[in-house]
Amino acid sequence: MVAVSANRLELLQIADAVAREKTIDRSIVIAAMEDAIAKAARSRYGQETDIHADINPRTGELRLARHLLVVDEVDNFATEITLDGARRHNPAAQVGDIIADTLPPFDFGRIAAQSAKQVIVQKVREAERDRQYDEFKDRIGEVINGAVKRVEYGNVVVDLGRGEAILRRDELLPRETVKVGDRIRAYIYDVRREPRGPQIFLSRTHPQFMAKLFQQEVPEIYDGIVEIKAVARDPGSRAKIAVISRDQSVDPVGACVGMRGSRVQAVVNELQGEKIDIIPWNPDIATFIVNALAPAEVVKVVLDEDRERIEVVVPDAQLSLAIGRRGQNVRLASQLTGWDIDIMTEQEESERRQKEFAERTKMFAEALDLDEMMGQLLTSEGFASVEEIAYVPLSELASIEGFDEETAGELQARALKHLADVEEALDEERKALGVEDDLKTVPGVTSLMLVAFGKNDIKSVEDLAGCATDDLTGWTERKDGETVRYPGALDGFEIDREGAEHLIMQARVAAGWISADEGEAEEAEADDTENQT
Repeated sequence: MVAVSANRLELLQIADAVAREKTIDRSIVIAAMEDAIAKAARSRYGQETDIHADINPRTGELRLARHLLVVDEVDNFATEITLDGARRHNPAAQVGDIIADTLPPFDFGRIAAQSAKQVIVQKVREAERDRQYDEFKDRIGEVINGAVKRVEYGNVVVDLGRGEAILRRDELLPRETVKVGDRIRAYIYDVRREPRGPQIFLSRTHPQFMAKLFQQEVPEIYDGIVEIKAVARDPGSRAKIAVISRDQSVDPVGACVGMRGSRVQAVVNELQGEKIDIIPWNPDIATFIVNALAPAEVVKVVLDEDRERIEVVVPDAQLSLAIGRRGQNVRLASQLTGWDIDIMTEQEESERRQKEFAERTKMFAEALDLDEMMGQLLTSEGFASVEEIAYVPLSELASIEGFDEETAGELQARALKHLADVEEALDEERKALGVEDDLKTVPGVTSLMLVAFGKNDIKSVEDLAGCATDDLTGWTERKDGETVRYPGALDGFEIDREGAEHLIMQARVAAGWISADEGEAEEAEADDTENQT
């Protein structure tokens, strides 16, 4: 049996020992003991009783008191006391006051002692977790050393000295094995306040783990002379890292490689032999992408800045090198630069160019009633559509070798007539599909879109306003283990999700569902959500 009235110093000795062992504040342990003693006392005096325990932190003296509410008429003798009864304790007592009725020391029973122990353990554990969270919450982004404490189903529990962290199986390098007692370095990528389970989450596959390792190995990075601009990893296999120097006298790639490769080799060894390409960063995206595709040679690039897409032409013999094993090289280059990269050989690019030339020549010849030679001339001058012919300044057309103003004017007249004929045909088709005239007034909607809408049963402003973005752009689903794509109403149009969302918002404004300001706000919110995703 454990007596509450036992040696006063014993309580303080227990509190001091637990505080030292768990590295938490002594006052937290004392508060936990007070709660435990109060709970044990309620098991003797009744669970409804409002009992408070108070341990003097200097002397260890324990005071146990039952708190009673002063009332005119008692409904519950466990928690209330009459005014007359209260004034026997305190002559100045008033209705509504709380009276502390001192209780005598008592001995814990076995069950009460066990219950008190559980309370102390729980409170101390909560305090320990709070201390651990507060200590590590501001250390996200650091590389930390620890010892493997145990391995559970492939997940590694790491002892950090003043806390435990979890290194999940998928955050370990492929084929990496660890055993209890091993020292390990990892990157803190998250710290969460959780009631149970791990709170500190580590990674050895995170791109920033590599960046931090280089920072530790390369003094120029630590000093801010060389900056890491981007990292892309296929953990355990290969990585690319882009660097730039703020000092023209310092070669950023050479600084990261080190004398005889000593610096980069130290990082490679830590990452279980992961091959690392160190790339010079360049503000010109085309140059940066060419650098990122190293060691492949690049002959030509074609940028599409609106879609952040680039076509890269390489020699026929360099295709496999540019793409890499299982697409690894081009995939890492795409991750590093943030652009979609299409690789093609010189032969493929030549064949495509010839095909496009023939298609445009035929299109001009048929649309403008020209002979093949005239169509070839317009194509070779860089014209890609009838619209360009129709709306280009007349002087530009007339400046083509062999043309004069009369020829240029005739070409433009034919181009304008062709566009008018196409527009009329599309309008007739729209009407035949039952698409209402009002839908033409929605900003951004073209005649071709109106026909596509009609074929997809979108026939009014309200119909378009009620669409979801996926209704226009299409969506994908997993079905029977395969990815299945469902087309949207605007499949084949060069319109992304942002453009589709804009059309829908314009329709909602036109339908009177929302104001123009509300439409802009909803679009901005959708953009923020997509960027965060």
